Amino acid sequence: MKRWSAMAKTFTRIGKDIAMAVKEGGPNPETNSRLRAVIQNAKAANMPKDNIERAIKKASEKDTAEYKEVLFEGYAPHGIAVLVETASDNNNRTVANVRAAFNKCNGTLGTSGSVVFMFDHTCNFRIDASSVKMDLEELELELIDFDVEEVFDDEDGIIIYAPFEQFGAIQKFLEEKEMEILSSGFERIPTTTKKLSEEEEGEVDKLLEKLEDDDDVQNVYHSMEHS
Repeated sequence: MKRWSAMAKTFTRIGKDIAMAVKEGGPNPETNSRLRAVIQNAKAANMPKDNIERAIKKASEKDTAEYKEVLFEGYAPHGIAVLVETASDNNNRTVANVRAAFNKCNGTLGTSGSVVFMFDHTCNFRIDASSVKMDLEELELELIDFDVEEVFDDEDGIIIYAPFEQFGAIQKFLEEKEMEILSSGFERIPTTTKKLSEEEEGEVDKLLEKLEDDDDVQNVYHSMEHS
């Protein structure tokens, strides 16, 4: 049940990403790079093709809800910084739910700018190694102009990490070089982490789980070092 619940949450999140991408750049992935990226992620998450097409069609309709992205910042117990990315069609509901989660779990919802500076905003790409016609060192050199931070090989393909602002330029470069992008995304990586006891970790996890269970929440990031 937990696995199905996680899959349903992933599909809901991708569905919202599709809706926002279509509203921003239209329903044609060939001319909408953001939508192209979301479709790649949907396929990587094993989202059925019918679901993807249905989400694009629904997002193209005029009366479809408009999702707005809002970032919430705060502290979990024991001074752990928390960032919550949301996408909602009802901001009042989202604010109330996020605030209630922090309050119930002994956290504090902060003001804009209170913790975001403690995280590096990065983008990442996973590309099919068989579509890359050069070795890793050559690829790193090719990507040097994009301020790429890391390029490494793992069993899921070649992974690239770079600053958030470089997403569009790297996506364009990889597509022009005919390297197959399997998935891509954004992450907020804490610049420093804090180690807690097992009991303290449990208290923080309660808040993180409560936030992640909310339908309006897309991603949750924190500065706790997991033991």
